[in-house]
Amino acid sequence: MGSLFRRMMGAAKLQVATYEEVEADKGATGQALFVVLLSAVAIMVGDIRPGEVHLFANLLGGLLAWITWIFLVWVVGVKILPEAETRSDVGELVRTTGFAATPGVLRVLGVLPMLGWVVVIVAWLWTLAAMVVGVRQALDYKSTWRAVAVCVIGFVGQLMVIYVEWYVLRNLTAAS
Repeated sequence: MGSLFRRMMGAAKLQVATYEEVEADKGATGQALFVVLLSAVAIMVGDIRPGEVHLFANLLGGLLAWITWIFLVWVVGVKILPEAETRSDVGELVRTTGFAATPGVLRVLGVLPMLGWVVVIVAWLWTLAAMVVGVRQALDYKSTWRAVAVCVIGFVGQLMVIYVEWYVLRNLTAAS
């Protein structure tokens, strides 16, 4: 547990050494997935609104959005926009981006009256910054700007998944 918390703190601090450590440690895959799940639960709790009945769907949607982001980052980053040094597998990307989800844990504070939305925005931007570091390290990029571009492309795909989830849930709620 100590190494999990230490790694989460290092990832949140955007420490390159932490991302390199988890990239190389195949045993960290479970920890990375745990961080993603923890972040998804925090987002689910932080996004609770009066009359909310789709908590499980929100959790599932959050996990699906992360998977979409990782898939798009892998396709774009490894297949479409690789650098000459790019050598990566999905496991490395899962581990680094899983730990990059650490700032999302703060989204549990989204339930706070009046300040919650500020925390959500800060956590969202912080997660994006952590993703850039994680992607840069996992894909062995020299250019941070290339990692930014790949993450933004993946992020747009993630937003589309979130929109579809919202649209489906809205229609399910309207139908009931």
